[in-house]
Amino acid sequence: MKVGFVIPVYNHGSTIDSVLSAVDGYGLPVIVVDDGNDEQNRTAIAAAVQKHPQAVLVTHKKNSGKGAAMNSGVCKALELGLTHVFQLDADGQHDTARCGFFLEQSERNPNALICGFPEYDQTVPECRQKGREISNRWARAVTLNKNIVDALCGFRIYPLEPYMRIMSRLVVFDKRMGFDPEILIRFSWKNVPIIFYSVHVTYPKECISNFRMVRDNICISLMFARLCLGMFVRFPCLLFQSIRRKKQDEKN
Repeated sequence: MKVGFVIPVYNHGSTIDSVLSAVDGYGLPVIVVDDGNDEQNRTAIAAAVQKHPQAVLVTHKKNSGKGAAMNSGVCKALELGLTHVFQLDADGQHDTARCGFFLEQSERNPNALICGFPEYDQTVPECRQKGREISNRWARAVTLNKNIVDALCGFRIYPLEPYMRIMSRLVVFDKRMGFDPEILIRFSWKNVPIIFYSVHVTYPKECISNFRMVRDNICISLMFARLCLGMFVRFPCLLFQSIRRKKQDEKN
């Protein structure tokens, strides 16, 4: 099992160096994806990567979205011979002290998708919490999987074999903010084990959000509508998976 970090970066040139410093101690390769940043951010990202020997840089000429950046990072991970990637956000909101625990859980469960779910402090905007729960309910509905705790948190360890199996068959997928819930839903559809653990999340006042309220909410809504159609096609299999999960939960 070979793990590396993948960090998509857009408009967070000011925080990427501190994120890289926080994961230095794990001694793992770090793939930083510059997702079409402006010149100021691009310069800061390149300088940060140069300071950290374990980091490599992948560059998009134009902004393509988080999902597209993750896929570029995964392609680079495969070139480096990695079997798992640890997805991190570049804004520094997640508690990277939890990385060690998540890596241990991935090593114990190498075939599982290891996901974070946020433990918020008082800095979280109320609208974010409410919007997040709506997405979580949709994710549970289209998978018939009530065990999905959070569909949006970008603090995850993906096993690359099922990741590539899923992505290689997709003609359409959400390349922007809907990527995190869509890829999780598709992992659930493939009956890949998904294990959730908490991670502390902070929203600093100076934090720059890439979420565009109107555009991204529309895109996420369309994504869930598309996945609802996929759910109906898969319904017998999903129902069978749901029954098996329920029986397993009862045993535990």
